[in-house]
Amino acid sequence: MTPAPDTAPAAGHEAGDASDRNDLTELSFTVTGRIARPVEEVYEAVADPARLSRYFTTGGAVGRLESGTSVQWDFADFPGAFPVEVLEARAPERLVLRWDGEAAQDESGMTTVTFTFSPLEGNTRTLVSITESSWQPTPEGAQNAFGNCMGWTGMLAALKAWVEHGINLREGFYA
Repeated sequence: MTPAPDTAPAAGHEAGDASDRNDLTELSFTVTGRIARPVEEVYEAVADPARLSRYFTTGGAVGRLESGTSVQWDFADFPGAFPVEVLEARAPERLVLRWDGEAAQDESGMTTVTFTFSPLEGNTRTLVSITESSWQPTPEGAQNAFGNCMGWTGMLAALKAWVEHGINLREGFYA
């Protein structure tokens, strides 16, 4: 049985104080996974459009993820190209992207996605972390953030299966 959560108010706040309810200004999440390949190989599986199209953007990806570029991602199971802005590409460590997100916090209507790639165990494995942020702290923002959290978790699983074993997990998964 799980113990009951600590219900004591935060220091300096009375229970039910409005500041307890108003501290959340945006929604974000982080998903992580470990891939049994060197960090350079895993980074390239995301940055290279031909590789990305093999397991994630199954409708095709157009454009390499390089700083200052805009690329297109298309998904066979969710037709229609998605424009993606590349804010930062620092091989083999980090990618920062922006793309449309319903109920986004930003006036542009976009969310920010940050990939980090960290070598593990003498660079025989890679820790991949994906953080997406910038949703409104509203029910609609939460619904969209939860949906994308599921999508990025699926992307990590598909990345692992493809890079380690050459298997495309998305094929037939959504349709």
